[in-house]
Amino acid sequence: MHGPVVVGWLLVALGAGTGLYCLTARPAGRDEAVMGLGMAAMAVPVSVLDPAPWGPPLFAVLFGAMAVRALLMARGQRRGPGHHAHHAVGAGAMAYMAVAMVPGGHAHAHTMGGVPLLTGMLLLYFTAYVLAAGVRLAAVPVAAGPATTVLRAPELAAACRVSMALGMCAMLLTL
Repeated sequence: MHGPVVVGWLLVALGAGTGLYCLTARPAGRDEAVMGLGMAAMAVPVSVLDPAPWGPPLFAVLFGAMAVRALLMARGQRRGPGHHAHHAVGAGAMAYMAVAMVPGGHAHAHTMGGVPLLTGMLLLYFTAYVLAAGVRLAAVPVAAGPATTVLRAPELAAACRVSMALGMCAMLLTL
């Protein structure tokens, strides 16, 4: 990732923590786990690990396939396709950032940060998502109980989604 090294490491910690939580505590959170771990891998500062030339194309294909899968799942649901649509936007944004990382790639032809209009639209989407989901999350009463119950609490899963969206905002800003 380009940008301040400390921001990169904070995003690595955020993505890895969220990805590992979704992988271990939420069996249904495979997509979120892949997104979190992928975010962590993409956020490693280039001074530590330069993934060129294999990294960006691999990330673009992986997240592009995830976006298509999420769109197909959203289309197939009659009620509540919003969750899958959000995953499609997130995976699409990750694929877009991977393409923007390719030196001399299409996104670099416009600016070093990708296509400004698309980057701005994604920033607006994730900012709105963080604000709306954060308000909903703040209104949820905290569940009390044993640690195993708390780790599986639905509000913790919602907090993970909010933190991932915040991470997306940070990655888009440092693009």
